[in-house]
Amino acid sequence: MRRNIRGGVQIRISVYSLFDEECYNSVTALLEAGGRPIDTVYMYHNEAAVGRAVRDSNVPREEIFVITKLYPSQFADAEDAIDEALQKLDIGYIDMLLLHHPGEGDVQAYLAMEQAVADGKVRSIGLSNCYIEELEEFLPQVNITPALVQNEIHPYYQENDVIPYIQSKGIVVQGWYPFGGRGYTSELLGDETISAIAQSHGVTSAQVILRWNLQKGVVVIPGSSNPEHIRENLDLFDFELTDDEMQLINALDRNEKHDWY
Repeated sequence: MRRNIRGGVQIRISVYSLFDEECYNSVTALLEAGGRPIDTVYMYHNEAAVGRAVRDSNVPREEIFVITKLYPSQFADAEDAIDEALQKLDIGYIDMLLLHHPGEGDVQAYLAMEQAVADGKVRSIGLSNCYIEELEEFLPQVNITPALVQNEIHPYYQENDVIPYIQSKGIVVQGWYPFGGRGYTSELLGDETISAIAQSHGVTSAQVILRWNLQKGVVVIPGSSNPEHIRENLDLFDFELTDDEMQLINALDRNEKHDWY
């Protein structure tokens, strides 16, 4: 069995499409496996389950990193929406709050998030589903540079122009749908190139994809309710992809986006 080395881990779990007990059990499994970052959002309708799992764990609160997001329907009343998220989570504070995607009133909503940081309700803030054009318009209008931008990234949709741009601003890039998303996961995990690389290292295709992200400096947020898969997704630090293997995966890019928020 591979050693699970988690120093400086850049793996997060997404609780997208997980509800109630399934969400609670998934977060509990992550925490028991040594994972600490959790990604949710108002529209997942599971913030309360995430908070309950965090409170019920034996893990000190300061070791856990919870991300949630404001949806555009909340932008007009962002201050109230932040308080609602705090109430549902009931974990004292929000580690990171993101705007789910651009929309009317997004700048004002972000300024409310900045105030929440000043008030101690939120520790850090960022954006999701923003690309070069959106960022060039948005960034000059705010005071706090986003700590993170979260976009769809996987071998079939690599954003190889966007990632360096965001990183050049000192902003962390995080990828959602690392396995391609609903309806595409089987194809991606079964890709001949990825499967061959996985076999050569004695790991799974999922681990290869996550490792590829990490070596590009991209934080990853795989979603799973399976405790075995959660543990597997954390076990990435006893192998490294070669430059040639990285290039083989880079060559799979189809510019094929699989979801729009």
